[in-house]
Amino acid sequence: MPSEETQFGAGRSGNPAGRPKGARNRATQAVEALLDGEAEALTRKAIEMALDGDGPAMRLCLDRLCPPRKDKTITFTLPEIETAADLTKATRALLEGVANGEITPSEAAELSKLVEAHTKAIEAVDLATRLSALEQAAGGKR
Repeated sequence: MPSEETQFGAGRSGNPAGRPKGARNRATQAVEALLDGEAEALTRKAIEMALDGDGPAMRLCLDRLCPPRKDKTITFTLPEIETAADLTKATRALLEGVANGEITPSEAAELSKLVEAHTKAIEAVDLATRLSALEQAAGGKR
């Protein structure tokens, strides 16, 4: 039997594209075959165990009913941002919020992304307004 090196050449894969997207490995397929048709019975058993006070079963059931939140709601007041010039007011408020311990640095970073997106939207509207005014002025001179 030829070695992989001689068959494909040194440093060359026999499957350069890799595993197709969505393809399952054999172990996963075997587990799925074993569980096929048993999902309802397993679910019922997990619920019964949870109701009987089994902590891990209870956690499993509760995680399915109400998954843990990925992030939390924060209350933080930002100044109004109506023009791109208002961006400095918002970033100053974020910096002060972190310095005063009102918000965490990661919360400030996430809020900064929202401020930046809002600022870009304001700039896009401003640009469209200015372009429209220039087009009307140019059209009036013809």
